[in-house]
Amino acid sequence: MLKRIKNPDVTKALANIVWLGLERLTQIAVAIAISGLLARYFGPDVFGKWQYANTLLLVLSPITWVCGAEILVPTIVNRPPGQLGTVLGSAFALRIGVSAAALVVTWIGIAAGFTDPLVGTMLASLAVTMMFREPFVGVINAWLQSMTYSKPQLLTSMLTAVAKAALVYVLVRAAASPARFGWLWALEAAVIGGVLMLYYIHRHGGKLGWHIDRSLFRHFASAGTVFWLGLICMYLFLKLDRLILERHISFADLGRYSAAQQLNENWITLALMLAQTIAPAFVYRVHDAVQLKRNLGHLIAMTAVLMIGGAIVLDLLAGVIISRVFGPAYTESISIFRWAVWLSVPVGIEAIGNLVVLKYQAKFVLLAKWLLALAVAFVVNLIAIPRMGSYGALIGLATGYLATASVNFYYIRFRLRV
Repeated sequence: MLKRIKNPDVTKALANIVWLGLERLTQIAVAIAISGLLARYFGPDVFGKWQYANTLLLVLSPITWVCGAEILVPTIVNRPPGQLGTVLGSAFALRIGVSAAALVVTWIGIAAGFTDPLVGTMLASLAVTMMFREPFVGVINAWLQSMTYSKPQLLTSMLTAVAKAALVYVLVRAAASPARFGWLWALEAAVIGGVLMLYYIHRHGGKLGWHIDRSLFRHFASAGTVFWLGLICMYLFLKLDRLILERHISFADLGRYSAAQQLNENWITLALMLAQTIAPAFVYRVHDAVQLKRNLGHLIAMTAVLMIGGAIVLDLLAGVIISRVFGPAYTESISIFRWAVWLSVPVGIEAIGNLVVLKYQAKFVLLAKWLLALAVAFVVNLIAIPRMGSYGALIGLATGYLATASVNFYYIRFRLRV
């Protein structure tokens, strides 16, 4: 064990995990603090519009995730160091083109009046983040991941998140218009992208040295398409509840539902962090089918116990948490939150099962299960939301997660036959 810890590669990986954990915890704390500030300042109606604008952004953003890390990082690792500029330059050209097109289409939709005017104004500024996240941050981060050294990106992300929270507080104290807040998110993305670009240039003798190779550009445009479509379906499923709720309830009620889900999604993030942390040692590096199945059984049981225990605590403390974070105007969020926290159980189990899908790069399984989740949730939402409102949306999410977990279990049984 001591020899393994002293191994430079293991030490780098452990340090990377520590920084990843710190960054995620910082982001969770900042997200909760900002949501509380904005919810109190905006009030339920405007906060609902703000959350809906963010929902639209999170549905649009996956479009820019063409040539994901699962394609770019192995390409960087497997190519000679002298070709790094060509690899990154080709990926950047593809991503900046797709991101620019997505931004223009978004602005055209806003100008055409497809959304509420205030929602459109908020989305117009939030959408600018697409121009910086994947082309700049995403490409440099892939290079850092290839070296198992994500500290520069994670540290920059933590510092800018704290600075953004401070600026949100300043704008609240200055009684700024709700439409102005979205530009802070655009500024944050631009700063992170700029800092990482400067870091890359510094590490390469003061030169960027990026070039475009047409054959590599075409490869990046086609490779990973199935994974890309799967991610689009996944994020559409995750935000489908709010997209359909907007048609059936007021923005004020949507704000109260979103307040509860904002906290719940940060709690669910812990399940995903757990899966990411334990994946290399207990899943990715295990090749014996019997041992892998045994590990999965233990991990699923451990995750279920952790999620159930956490859900019980959050259920009991729901009233205190909601009132402290969002204030008295969000009393109706308490009941929603008490039910929503139990979604963490199927989410955690699904996250563990998904590790096997990722281990064997089963891209069509990934796409199929999120397509199934999207279809199931869509049908359930159409039936349940008009009758049960926000609680119908929770049922839609639950059935979708159960569908994905079922696909995972079927694939595990098929793939790990012994």
